Amino acid sequence: MSRGSAAVAAGTGLVLGLLALGPALAPGFTLAYDMVFVPHPVFDRETFGLAGMLPRHVPSDAVVTALAQVAPADLVQKAILLAVFVIACVSASALVPSERRTARLAGGVVYAWNPFVAERLLLGQWALLLGYAALPWVARAAARGEPRRLVLALVPAAVGGFAAMAVSGLVVLVVGLHRPRPGRSVGVGRSGERRLPWLLAGLLVMSLPWLVPSLARFSGVPADPAGVAAFAARADTPFGTLGSLLLLGGGWNAETVPPGYGAAVTAVPWLCVVLFALAAYARGGRAAGLRGLGAAALAGLVLASLGAVVPGLLRWAIGLWPGFAVLRDGQQYVAPLAVVVAVGIGVAVDRVAGRRPELAALALLVPVALLPGLAWGAGGRLAAVRYPADWSRARAVVRAAPGDVLVLPWEAYRGYAWNGGRRVLDPLPRFLPGRVILNDAVRVGTGGRRDLRMAVEDPRARALDPLIRSGAPLTGALRARGVRYVAVDAPEEFATWAGRLPGAERVVTGPDLLLYRIPGAARSRAAPAAQWPTAIASFTTFAALVWSIRLLVGSLLAQSSPKEP
Repeated sequence: MSRGSAAVAAGTGLVLGLLALGPALAPGFTLAYDMVFVPHPVFDRETFGLAGMLPRHVPSDAVVTALAQVAPADLVQKAILLAVFVIACVSASALVPSERRTARLAGGVVYAWNPFVAERLLLGQWALLLGYAALPWVARAAARGEPRRLVLALVPAAVGGFAAMAVSGLVVLVVGLHRPRPGRSVGVGRSGERRLPWLLAGLLVMSLPWLVPSLARFSGVPADPAGVAAFAARADTPFGTLGSLLLLGGGWNAETVPPGYGAAVTAVPWLCVVLFALAAYARGGRAAGLRGLGAAALAGLVLASLGAVVPGLLRWAIGLWPGFAVLRDGQQYVAPLAVVVAVGIGVAVDRVAGRRPELAALALLVPVALLPGLAWGAGGRLAAVRYPADWSRARAVVRAAPGDVLVLPWEAYRGYAWNGGRRVLDPLPRFLPGRVILNDAVRVGTGGRRDLRMAVEDPRARALDPLIRSGAPLTGALRARGVRYVAVDAPEEFATWAGRLPGAERVVTGPDLLLYRIPGAARSRAAPAAQWPTAIASFTTFAALVWSIRLLVGSLLAQSSPKEP
């Protein structure tokens, strides 16, 4: 792919990002479900997964915090979200086996604008999308058996963390096994097997920042079978759950389906596009050693359907080892299928472009026309807001006299009025300094008689859970357990929690947040996690990245240097 084609693809991705994000690019922060950015983030133990919880946001929070030291945090968020669209369009365009720019762009556009991107963006999973965006580069590096290029291609997924790396790992494993032998057709062989250990080593090294702190926590995570039903793929088109997954949708959260998606008037044409792309890929998209990509897409589709088709098997696996919970949210594993669809679209447009170039150009508009609900922040579902002044005052109080903070109400997600009622994971653990205790048990509405509630994972939250649900006064028990502050960020429940905090001093009073100080709180007795394994893991990953960059730059310089006469 030439520099000119890459620049055009990057510009196209930027335009798609601007169109998709719209109001989210205004001054302020976009807060939606798992997407939580805060002003002036600071490094703490939780940033590196050392606070006792599962490191779900490692190392993504650390990268954001580092970038926020040189640029405003809201600009960092906007740059990352736009980068998802730019990288997705460029990487998919580079994978299309065609010399025609229109064909490459068609593949890039459909990869950057599809139901998978829309639903994951509305779910706030920017870290997963960052790894998704670079997945075509990962597939190409794995197909060529180039470990150092794989390390570089994995950087966006490594920033994203465990979910992004799990999806990338699936592609590396399957595509690496299918690497062709020299002079032979694509297939599993000794050449691929010899390269596979090096590819897996690169994958492991890039996973160390989140993998090392995770290993110490998996044994203490409750094996909650309710999560299988809660996060299983669901139908969001007329074609059922499996059909919805084939169309790159099927996310577990009904609230994150883009406006208008799933109606027959758009679902039927989109089904035709996907089937047409798969047929084109089967006929001409497996060039350049990419047959393993089709196998990865099929494996991903199988993993995506486990929770809906054989939930008992998945529950058994999680009971055997809680680490298998990474398979609960199965829909994320249709990402390799999106790569296949993008390549197939590129191949199909390449054939059309030779006879009808005007139709090939119109193909660039098809994904946007069939999924208009993603445009302009998904019809306003994504918008930038500013944090209330009450929150800033609370942060100043806690910073001046540090102590552990308990967040109430005892729920993980909020629908703040100042955020337009949009649901978001409570930002206080990132907004306030020090140790913030939040109920991390996700509650999922099923439309039935009762909601599904996951088990609490944070050990300190798990210990406090019976007390908080008991309805008894909290002040004395929290004082004994080392909790110095209580933050209440739901105005409709101010009176309820005030009655359960007798003797607590109100130090911040505002329309959006109350902060109480518990006098005489004991020092927290929570044992800190060892820092040196995580430090060694991060250094190892950084060293491998520097090694790959040096080797790659050295190779490029050697190729460009003039030969001696």
